[in-house]
Amino acid sequence: MKKKVISRFTMILFVIGLMTAIQFNTMNEPDSRDTRDVWEIRQDLSREKQLHSELLSEIGTLDETLSKYEEAANDSPEQVLRETVEELRQEAGLTEISGPGLKVIIEPSQEAIVTGQNIDQISPALLIRLVNEINRFKGIEMSIDGKRIINTTPIRDINGRTTINGKPVGTPPFEIKIVAGTLDNAEKVSNHIKASPILDDFYIDNLSVNATEPQDEITVEGYDGELELEHLEAAEEE
Repeated sequence: MKKKVISRFTMILFVIGLMTAIQFNTMNEPDSRDTRDVWEIRQDLSREKQLHSELLSEIGTLDETLSKYEEAANDSPEQVLRETVEELRQEAGLTEISGPGLKVIIEPSQEAIVTGQNIDQISPALLIRLVNEINRFKGIEMSIDGKRIINTTPIRDINGRTTINGKPVGTPPFEIKIVAGTLDNAEKVSNHIKASPILDDFYIDNLSVNATEPQDEITVEGYDGELELEHLEAAEEE
């Protein structure tokens, strides 16, 4: 009888101890664990530092513009306004821009040509993926088949045709012109495209992507459509 009591008492103590240990671990264990490795943390840190650098650069540009206004307050404020408007037009992609860059040629693959397959067009999804690959790099300006790509540019299917800014993209071959800011950046873009897995997706669609070597001057056309300003309102004069 005494042994049974001791056994039951031991069992009760074991259960109590187990429950106490589980509760202790639950209270001390964080709600979520950071499962990132060192490389992923370094990448996140690098992105944050790059964003910080871009914000500082933008603040510097705004300070410079403000200084121009202050200096020209009594002399020629109209000239400063005109210069600012022109800068904003250029940033919005409304003006032609030239600089170091490269061209990317989209054309039927050699296999498609040899076998006599007809290539009608490129799909919107594939074209969007290529644009996203190129836009991995900062300071990029580009046009596709003569159509300027800006922040609000839609690439979509309209009545069975791939369109950019509402205008149909030509049947391959056609070219993408890229202004990359510097020759070094243009070379990085070129090498990235040449090594990108997206080339396989183009090959499946019987298309090839050929990036040229960097050039000292590439000219990208200005956006010739109307900007959609439905979410903007004119400020009321005081």
